[in-house]
Amino acid sequence: MRILIVSDAWLPQVNGVVTSLQALVAELRELGHLVKLLSPLEFRHRPCPSYPEVPLVWELWKVGAAIREFRPDCVHLATEGPVGWAARRWLVKRGLAFSTAIHTRFPEYLHTRWPWIPLAWGYAYLCAFHRSSQAVLVTTERLRSEFAGWGLQRLRLWRKGVDLRLFQPALAHTQPRQPVFLYVGRIAPEKNLEAFLRLELPGEKRVVGDGPQRAELEAGYPQVRFLGYRHGQALAQAYCEASVLVFPSRTDTYGLVMLEALACGTPVAAFPVAGPLDVLEAGVTGVLDEDLAKACLAALELDRTGCAERAARQSWRASALEFLMQQPLLDGRPCEIGEVFVNP
Repeated sequence: MRILIVSDAWLPQVNGVVTSLQALVAELRELGHLVKLLSPLEFRHRPCPSYPEVPLVWELWKVGAAIREFRPDCVHLATEGPVGWAARRWLVKRGLAFSTAIHTRFPEYLHTRWPWIPLAWGYAYLCAFHRSSQAVLVTTERLRSEFAGWGLQRLRLWRKGVDLRLFQPALAHTQPRQPVFLYVGRIAPEKNLEAFLRLELPGEKRVVGDGPQRAELEAGYPQVRFLGYRHGQALAQAYCEASVLVFPSRTDTYGLVMLEALACGTPVAAFPVAGPLDVLEAGVTGVLDEDLAKACLAALELDRTGCAERAARQSWRASALEFLMQQPLLDGRPCEIGEVFVNP
């Protein structure tokens, strides 16, 4: 099939959305599908004023032409940004079906950055974007129930995976003399990173990633090693060298970094909130506690082999197949391999 994925998040951005889409595109192509990723890189764009890593497209009138030119069998809108909205308008105007996904807790992120914005406004925005979607993909049953409570409809499950070829335990892992507590992700207010940085813990704290808060936090916590972005084998090595991955976010929909860490044999410490509750098996692959320091210390005692064995059950191939099952053709029929698209 000819599959078009529209996303405001794409390379060179580094985040869970981009990681998921990269893996999805790779698996779909290995399955024999023709996949195009329509992103801001296809158009003229400018950096977002408060977050320069995020590009804002201003040639939105060209999005529809790009869709028509590709002649897709089905279209998936991965994000609720300007490109996603432009594609949505073009498809809705022509009565064409599409799927969407909720990758982030957008209302909670808005509320964290600007507390005067009510959560209800953010969810009204989400409902408006996803209202015409024939399948709104979410990562967990917990999120499906939660989003349904805010009025979102046609919610379908699309579970994420992990690259087991890259993320795997070190052949000869030995615990360092002092524990290494690691954070991997964006350095931004919604990630609640300071809840980790201010903890009194033995050993060393490391931070992998970048973002708008990095300069401020690096200056405020000089004892912490800020390593910047790590990719590929370097990222896998960072997980393997860590004693515990600390996941301080309270607003993530899932948290792929937890699954990557587990695949490397590294247990996780987190708050008992959605995301960690869906990824971790308490007392086996992670420790969940409102006292994050207590969770970090208890996670040191977990068996690394057990962490890797649990993560090995979740592949990106299975995730891609689940994604395909949820896709409608442009005329609204369920997706079937071999269908031919007729240009509207």
